[in-house]
Amino acid sequence: MMLEKAPLTFMVNDKPVAVEAPPTARLSAVLRDQLGLKGTKVGCDAGDCGACTVAIDGELACACLVPVASAEGCAVRTVEGLAGDTLSALQSSFMRHGAAQCGICTPGFLVAAARLLEENPRPDEASVKDALGGVLCRCTGYRKIVAAVMDTHSASPVAGEGIAAGEAVGKPIPRLDGLPKVLGTDAFGADAFPSDALAALVIRSPHWHADFTFSDLGPYVAANPGLVAVFTAADIPGINSFGVIPPFADQPALAEGFARFRGEAMAVVVGEKDAIAGLDPAEFPVSWQVRDHALTVAEAKSAPPLHASRPGNVMAEGKVRRGDADAALAASHVTATGRIETSYVEHAYIEPEAGAAWMDGDTLVIQACTQAPVMDRDDTARVLGLPPEKVRILPTATGGGFGSKLDLSLQPLIGLAALKTARPVALAYTRSESMMSTTKRHPAEMEATIGADKDGRITGMVFDGDFNTGAYASWGPTVATRVPVHASGPYFTPNYRSVGRGIHTNGPVSGAFRGFGVPQAAIMQETLYDELAGKLGIDRLAFRLKNALRNGEATVCGHVMESGIGIVECLEALQPHWQRACAEAEAHNAQPGHIRRGVGVASCWYGCGNTGIPNPSTMKLGITSDGRLVLHQGAVDIGQGSNTVIPQICAEALGMPLSAFTLVGADTAITPDAGKTSGSRQTYISGKAAEKSGRALRETILRFANVSGDAEIALEGGVLVIRDGAASRTIELGSLPADADGFVFRADESYDPPTVPLDENGQGKPYAVYGWGAQIVELAVDTKLGTVELIKITAAHDVGRAINPALAVGQVEGGIAQGIGMALMEEYVPGRTENLHDYLIPTIGDVPEIETILVEVPDPEGPFGAKGLGEHVLIPTAPAILNAIRDATGALVTKVPATPSRVLAAIWAQGGAA
Repeated sequence: MMLEKAPLTFMVNDKPVAVEAPPTARLSAVLRDQLGLKGTKVGCDAGDCGACTVAIDGELACACLVPVASAEGCAVRTVEGLAGDTLSALQSSFMRHGAAQCGICTPGFLVAAARLLEENPRPDEASVKDALGGVLCRCTGYRKIVAAVMDTHSASPVAGEGIAAGEAVGKPIPRLDGLPKVLGTDAFGADAFPSDALAALVIRSPHWHADFTFSDLGPYVAANPGLVAVFTAADIPGINSFGVIPPFADQPALAEGFARFRGEAMAVVVGEKDAIAGLDPAEFPVSWQVRDHALTVAEAKSAPPLHASRPGNVMAEGKVRRGDADAALAASHVTATGRIETSYVEHAYIEPEAGAAWMDGDTLVIQACTQAPVMDRDDTARVLGLPPEKVRILPTATGGGFGSKLDLSLQPLIGLAALKTARPVALAYTRSESMMSTTKRHPAEMEATIGADKDGRITGMVFDGDFNTGAYASWGPTVATRVPVHASGPYFTPNYRSVGRGIHTNGPVSGAFRGFGVPQAAIMQETLYDELAGKLGIDRLAFRLKNALRNGEATVCGHVMESGIGIVECLEALQPHWQRACAEAEAHNAQPGHIRRGVGVASCWYGCGNTGIPNPSTMKLGITSDGRLVLHQGAVDIGQGSNTVIPQICAEALGMPLSAFTLVGADTAITPDAGKTSGSRQTYISGKAAEKSGRALRETILRFANVSGDAEIALEGGVLVIRDGAASRTIELGSLPADADGFVFRADESYDPPTVPLDENGQGKPYAVYGWGAQIVELAVDTKLGTVELIKITAAHDVGRAINPALAVGQVEGGIAQGIGMALMEEYVPGRTENLHDYLIPTIGDVPEIETILVEVPDPEGPFGAKGLGEHVLIPTAPAILNAIRDATGALVTKVPATPSRVLAAIWAQGGAA
């Protein structure tokens, strides 16, 4: 029953406000919906994430937990109250340090930090961590946030201001989209709902596997005033299946008669907002007949197939074979064999899925958070029976994605409702709904054997991995293909056999998550490398250097790169840090006690883009008749920085200052397809397209002006000025004919990496560019409790060319934080950990000092030599942590995460506490 609304008055950001709301209404909802203060973000409605942090009479509170009646007569401060005519010193420091990535958590951190600085203007790191410990971030790794708060008093200028033409690449320019993030005005999926939108509720299966039938839905709608309609699979006008890989498109937008996993969508109820808010999903008229289910790979292999065309529940299998691995292992001086198991990992972005849909004439418009607008358009059009050009996707700011927002979620559901009702429809997933229904990192069960000769050179390797892909395919085929390519690690392995399988279960759908299975495989390979080094009596870092892939050597796929391989340089950059860390650990462990220090190292490589299949990106660039330089940049920025890095590349190629650019973001109606934001592809592939467009536009202008290639180009009002030595020419842009986009000069250039498809043995050129890296972890283990304290992580990553060093370091730190979670705490248990207090992710206190070394070994394919970075920064962290735990205790944890109970079990299994 809805409570009556009551008049309430309080102060918000020093201004009196009066609202009418039920006394128990959440303060967060009142701030957002009635007062329009959308800077107060909602990530959980449970006080777990802290994104809605506000100050009430000077005390911090999660606005989602505060009944609005409690604010009566109080003074509330939100992020909108931090800036006056200019940014506050704190907001400026966040900009200067790159402390905002996706930006969804930034308002909460700013409000909490502002309150700290009122009491302690120059806090130390411990004080900052203590004050900000109630706010979660999934992108940054927290280190830049801590630095920004501690440096608030600094008057140092913002790096990159006043960058001249031709000087954009290599500069730590602040995010071009950073201002709305620190002001709290960036519009995420739930921040821009139409005022007249209907609300929606998705009815989901409470069972892992079950048949269902609906009762007559008409009486249900009639019995609930304010409801408009219920839509089921029978209402879908198109093909009721979607999937990111068309040949594997197997997931219905709404289940038809039976559900294959807990959380699968079966119906959408649409109505007025208050009516939907009052519904209890448990009262929806549906009956169930529960089937047997399989949640593990072992159970699934003997269960009936979930999909008739996939016997044994094998969704896909990938293989790479080179040489004779069995003979090489038999002839090896030493071998190491092991088995590793990993768990489901939840993406845990702070922004749950949200969006709205409406009709614009005969075009369906969907505005939502996403990583792949063109894929969303095409799949939604397929489901709804529309031509793709009649679906328009408008991406909002996206509050983290990490792979999961590549897949469709609510888009076809709100699209169906808007299409059928002819009214706008809005939907924001709850935190538990997001966690139960969206994709996860694949749990893996892996076995491998690696051999080496007496000189310590790798002779051969075999790898076998089963990856739990859940009820539907999603990115499972990519994982099954990519893992065998990468499971060798960045090392020369002359004899190799690797198999990766995606296995269907009734578990959550497993999809893309920062690495597509490679982080799991790296744990298997890198822990065996430590064992081999120990058997050979070789230093662990030296062993990796000896076997590191070098220019001119073939990968396990037979791909020979003559330049651009940077793993040796990464490992060499770590050598002094390794020697120091090992010496300090040895000195500590020479003293008696149950706290043991350990040092671990691990390496990575990662192919940028799709695996051996087309992967193009297109950039549109032009100068308008009124003198604007416009870049249509469709590479969705989910926090990684493409809104800044790609214009930097384009500006450098064009030879005009970055400040001259007007940016047009992703919009499937007007912006060319830049491809999905995944696979560490945007800086490399979209950046290359931007470089080509910049160069092409420059060439067009210089040819028109009949000047040399050294000429300088400048926009001065509506005039284009070209200076060539002492000569100068002006072009009146308004006098030139404009095309349909308003351009008088334009360039539309595409880039598709030159790859070669893999053959039946996995031989080919799967990627044109790879990223490389290595990390050292220093930690301490309490051998009585099994707890692990991280002391320092040193990371060396080859980026080819650091287009924006500050943003690159931010990516390294954020990836490491997610690697820490995977290694030590994150374990999604279906049906049990569907919130952010039962499912643990690293907090600001869990991330230690991180020292980043940016290595630059240019790749001739990359824009100005640049390589991708976003995914491979996570890969070495977990294996380096496990290797450090073994270095400290002598025990290897073989199931990840290495929780205290598993660390203790491993210690006792190898002979008891140290």
